[in-house]
Amino acid sequence: MKLKKILQLLVSVLIAQLAGVIGSFFTVSSVGSWYLDINKPTWNPPGWIFGPVWITLYALMGIAAFMIWQSKNKHKRNALTFYSIQLVLNAIWSILFFGLRRPDLAFAEIILLLAMIIITTYYFWRINKKAAILMFPYIAWVSFASFLNFTIWQLN
Repeated sequence: MKLKKILQLLVSVLIAQLAGVIGSFFTVSSVGSWYLDINKPTWNPPGWIFGPVWITLYALMGIAAFMIWQSKNKHKRNALTFYSIQLVLNAIWSILFFGLRRPDLAFAEIILLLAMIIITTYYFWRINKKAAILMFPYIAWVSFASFLNFTIWQLN
């Protein structure tokens, strides 16, 4: 792989990771306080699992976006636009849930996020099926997170 492509891959992955960094500013301050005291379902994953899962998912998203970016397909701009929108929505969820402590608003937003991820994956599929497949774990995790968000909202 040429140096230029390696740098583009790194940029793609770093952009995706940036969404996680932005969200983590709001998450870290709440995880040690407010989040500890709210009611959570018994199946709530342990806190240590979220970091590695999100780092992995952001890496997969970044690789997928890189594959689309490298494509000669005329629809790649639309696909990358939807990708960018879902990244912003991803960061906003943490602000709503952890920063504002509003699981109700976060739930409405995560449903929008999930829809945008599915739309992004659809566009990726039309351009590069391997890139779309890299988005599948993200869809699965956000689906689970949506159910968890809903349950926490209902318990509190």
